[in-house]
Amino acid sequence: MDRREKELIQRLLKPMDGERLLDVNCGEGNYLRFFRGRGCSVTGTDPSQHMLDMARETLGQRVDLCPGDYEDLPFSDNEFDIVTLIFPDSECNLQNAINEAIRVCRGRIFLGTINRYSPGSAYGAKNAASDPYGYPLRSSVPEMIRLIRSSLSDTTIKWGSVIFFPPGWYPAGSFFEERIPAMRNPFGSFIGLAFPVTYTHITVQDPLGEASKAKAAGGYPEPGAARRRTGK
Repeated sequence: MDRREKELIQRLLKPMDGERLLDVNCGEGNYLRFFRGRGCSVTGTDPSQHMLDMARETLGQRVDLCPGDYEDLPFSDNEFDIVTLIFPDSECNLQNAINEAIRVCRGRIFLGTINRYSPGSAYGAKNAASDPYGYPLRSSVPEMIRLIRSSLSDTTIKWGSVIFFPPGWYPAGSFFEERIPAMRNPFGSFIGLAFPVTYTHITVQDPLGEASKAKAAGGYPEPGAARRRTGK
């Protein structure tokens, strides 16, 4: 199941050697290890210091790890080539999390979550009361596309799903799994969506008068300037 998830991520995202990648809610670092193996320079953030400590034990010093919340990432605008948000916690505001991922990204974003409408989902429901880190969000392809379009109305979205059978079928059932088309298939237990992010700069009108469109010395926008993002 883990291999199938990562095959879908690879197919949709196509990470390249040397790209800077941020994995939001990185947990124990499973996906950080995967992306580092593809040559990416990886950074992980998680609200749980315990999870970050576990990721450090797994990955050593060749990774940047820091505490961070979905809706308030401790990074500057356009800092990463790739931002991933895989199995977000059900307690997070996903729209705000997507907006924050867009803010820190200059390339492309991957979202992965459990499909609430998958027949016989391979991911059993977790009891939030017994899990101090919450339980994964369940969503659907139409819901995720709607959230992305709310932030980037004209971006191109690629999507697919995998894991079509119960866990007990694997690994023996992999032969059948791999013969089911993954791209634009809405029935798998794990759904993934990838989309590009671009940005432009605009000038916001100052409430006391029209703000100048000229840039200040050093190439930075003058006070009052804001960025508008568009999909490509």
